[in-house]
Amino acid sequence: MTGIRETLRQACASLEAIGIETARLDAELLLAEAMGISRNILLLGQDRLAVDGPSEKRFAALLARRLRREPVAHILGMREFWSLDFKVSPATLIPRPDSETLVEAGLRTLAPVERPHILDLGVGSGCLLIALLHERRDARGVGVDASAAALEIARANGGHLGVAGRIDWRQGDWFAAVHAHERFQLIVSNPPYVARGDLAALAPDVAAFEPLSALDGGADGLDPYRILLPQVGRHLAPGGVALFEFGVGQGAALLDMAQEAGLAATLIPDLSGRPRCLRLEASDA
Repeated sequence: MTGIRETLRQACASLEAIGIETARLDAELLLAEAMGISRNILLLGQDRLAVDGPSEKRFAALLARRLRREPVAHILGMREFWSLDFKVSPATLIPRPDSETLVEAGLRTLAPVERPHILDLGVGSGCLLIALLHERRDARGVGVDASAAALEIARANGGHLGVAGRIDWRQGDWFAAVHAHERFQLIVSNPPYVARGDLAALAPDVAAFEPLSALDGGADGLDPYRILLPQVGRHLAPGGVALFEFGVGQGAALLDMAQEAGLAATLIPDLSGRPRCLRLEASDA
């Protein structure tokens, strides 16, 4: 049997050698999975626990997958978001901490609203809508995605996180799946926003394993917003707000688009201080 510290040291060295910046965290998560314990137990017990033969073989297999740049979330089949465990698959984007900015802003928006109705466009794993409904037990939502495989994952997440009964899942292309009469107190979306020319420069973990349809935002990364922004106003309830995630350097162009669409817009920063979320409301609100 091998000690945990030495096992982690060797794994970190291998991961760092191929440029993985999160080598230590990745090694800890994979070793904990191989040993059938939580990461906290692994860390607390690293001076007294050892890696037995079967665990060592499982860990070697998991580590080999990570060394091929497969994301840890795909290897584990799970990713934490908003302190909730979400099932993930290659059919959806892996939830990222930066997207929690939309959840925080959404909860602030909904604070004075009773029984809000929420729309999530391009729902993916369901992380945004489910996190919001998990916090707001009086809310209900509509989750839209063009991908049947993504909706399958989102439904599973809604089920195991206890909000399935309050979500209407729909397959369709953006607002095409929304009825003309429907109005929402909150609309959220994390659309594809990577410029097509930048796709090749993405980390191998992303480019080779996450769905291109959830990344490719067209020539300048803004094509989805050109579709979405002109339609937002007709689906906002009085006083309603829409929140859209966007990428580096896109804020100014989105503010111009919002003005053309007759929407009042502001930019909300993420925890690092970088503009991350476009907040929209009717210009006469």
